[in-house]
Amino acid sequence: MFPTVAQVLKLGALRSGAPEVVAGAQGLQRPVRWVHISELADIAGMLHGSELVLTTGIALPEDKEALARYINELSEVGAAGLVVELGRRYADELPRPLIRAADRRGLPLIALRNEVRFVAVTEAVHAHVVNSQLTELRASESVHQTFNELSVEGAEPEEVVREVARIAQGPVVLENLAHQVLAFDPAGQEPSVLLDGWERRSRGVRPAGRTGRDPRSGWLVTAVGARGQDWGRLVLVDAPSDAPRYSVVLERGAATLALNRLLERDRESLERQTHRTLLSGILTHALTVSDVALRARALGVPLEGRRLVGVVLRRRGGPASAALEAQARLRDFTETVAVAARDQRLSALIGSLDDDGVGMLISLGPHDGEHKALEGFAAGLDALCGSGEDKGPAFIMAAGSSVGSLRDARRSLLEAAQVADAALHGGRKAGTYYRLPDVRLRGLLHLLRDDARMQTYVERELGPLLTHDAEHGTDLVRILAVYLDHGRNKSAAADAAHLSRPSFYDRLHRVERILGVDLDQVESCLSLHVALLALEAVRSVGSAGATGTVGQGGAVGQGGAVGQAGAVGPTG
Repeated sequence: MFPTVAQVLKLGALRSGAPEVVAGAQGLQRPVRWVHISELADIAGMLHGSELVLTTGIALPEDKEALARYINELSEVGAAGLVVELGRRYADELPRPLIRAADRRGLPLIALRNEVRFVAVTEAVHAHVVNSQLTELRASESVHQTFNELSVEGAEPEEVVREVARIAQGPVVLENLAHQVLAFDPAGQEPSVLLDGWERRSRGVRPAGRTGRDPRSGWLVTAVGARGQDWGRLVLVDAPSDAPRYSVVLERGAATLALNRLLERDRESLERQTHRTLLSGILTHALTVSDVALRARALGVPLEGRRLVGVVLRRRGGPASAALEAQARLRDFTETVAVAARDQRLSALIGSLDDDGVGMLISLGPHDGEHKALEGFAAGLDALCGSGEDKGPAFIMAAGSSVGSLRDARRSLLEAAQVADAALHGGRKAGTYYRLPDVRLRGLLHLLRDDARMQTYVERELGPLLTHDAEHGTDLVRILAVYLDHGRNKSAAADAAHLSRPSFYDRLHRVERILGVDLDQVESCLSLHVALLALEAVRSVGSAGATGTVGQGGAVGQGGAVGQAGAVGPTG
């Protein structure tokens, strides 16, 4: 960064000359690239711009037209200013025509009352220029090193934006092409002030070129993208007027964002990451209600003054053969859910909750029919996923109770997660969804699955049979479940178990002996059936391929359970 004329006048070598700005004060912020000493009246042809000219004026012309021409020529080549030492040609003051011409062109004209060594001035200014360039070079090197490290580490967009804001010392916003905020750092400012009406304000900023400063708003903007496909803009709000320095920082940040997205194409989209962060913030209380409302509004999803419905979707199908395949399946399913929501014109936050679950917080207006919206979305998603009567449903969809405020949204999401887990092992027709009344007893048992009393009940009813199967390698628990699932119809159950009737009957007798019950008694069978459903609920938490669930404490994790006290974590 070059010093300005005003800064040069404060250097000791010039201060000793008692400098006085006699004209062109409005140009004192012009940068000084170099200092040129000359007594020639036609020096302009030897200059390249941004030079500060030092002279005693001994060779300047006498007539006013020639003096004006001298000033005009200096101004036209972009000279930074003219410093004239009094005493040799001009005793006490500079000629009025020279002053008037400098004022007219806005060229700083400085008179030195005392004699100075021009060489000392040149050395001082040139040292200042070189030192400034070295400082700028070191700063640029530091910027490049910082963003190189962020690229190598695969930093999240929030980290990159935060680093740009730190270096630029101003608020920075990353937006998509729809002018919705994906990430931001307010740099100490109030977030609500920064993001209020963001889309409207941003649409009015259209700088020329990929990087440019909008003089009306003061925003410095650069495009974010690679391979000719831009997907967003990085904005430095209230950028200083010396934009070139900050342009480098903004462009390096944009390049890092674009590179990291290219390297992480197999991960969820940036929009889905942002939505997931907000959903997680609601569930874990990591974000305040006002923060979530503010950020969601900037994303184009209004949540205040609306009816909110939590929805959880779990994709059916066998387990993926590898972790990367599972991630890809979840990413594709999440994007499909987002497409279905857009097709139905639903306003919603949509993001992954765990290894195979997608969460939604649907925002409904006063005239939107809740059941119609949910059913339409389920049918649309069925069509996109290839569900149907011949293929069967590709996913389970569960909805929580609608709530009237964002403060209660967490409750709706948790309820939806519990219903989804309860419904996962049941049947479902394409184009429909589950709610709490639909899962009935199975849903109640899933809600109580971490209750020690229910686990004790399961152990009391089925413990001996579970132990026998474990010790002898038998499958009597399965035989009992098949029998009860078929309404105690032994013939149908035998066929379903792929056993001959004598073999099936023999195994039922062994079950009766081990448990000490009579399977012809309705009450005994009812008790055992409840115990089997409870066992299924408990095992769904800790089994190797179990789905993760959203816990009462709001955490989301693989194999997580809905805990009575709110704890969530893996189970053995």
